[in-house]
Amino acid sequence: MISAIDTNVLLDILIPNTKYVGQSLESVSKAGEEGSLIISEIVYAELSSQFLKEESLKRFLSEATIQLVTSDELSLWEAGCAWREYIRRRHKEVACPACGKSVPFSCPHCGRPIYPRQHLISDFLIGAHAKVFADRLITRDRGFYRRYFKGLKIADPTRMRIHR
Repeated sequence: MISAIDTNVLLDILIPNTKYVGQSLESVSKAGEEGSLIISEIVYAELSSQFLKEESLKRFLSEATIQLVTSDELSLWEAGCAWREYIRRRHKEVACPACGKSVPFSCPHCGRPIYPRQHLISDFLIGAHAKVFADRLITRDRGFYRRYFKGLKIADPTRMRIHR
């Protein structure tokens, strides 16, 4: 079993986020016992902000047995297709990051709908990378990834189970 790890889960452990550190650490440890752990170059870049030296980041990944796997043309294509779908939907709805349900969001003064950008292309690169190179993605953003990456198994540390 190959598990890709989203940045938010690793930051829960590194910072640590007192609300999620235990759950995130347990989910990564369990996934490591079941198979290999990987991250994309996007996650690597996002994690870099937490280290003063590249060697420290490399040591952390090595000790955690997490391997960097670079994207290929297929994963980049998948990311672009999902991004296109997001752009199409973006001006019509705002989605909850946890469950993926659409919620109304409007100006409290005039009532006009507001459609903020909730995601960046990096989110889509992470999801597509996991879909192509892994059997599942460990993330707390299960609603988002479930919506745009059909068939990608999601392991949510806060729920400690796999979602399809």
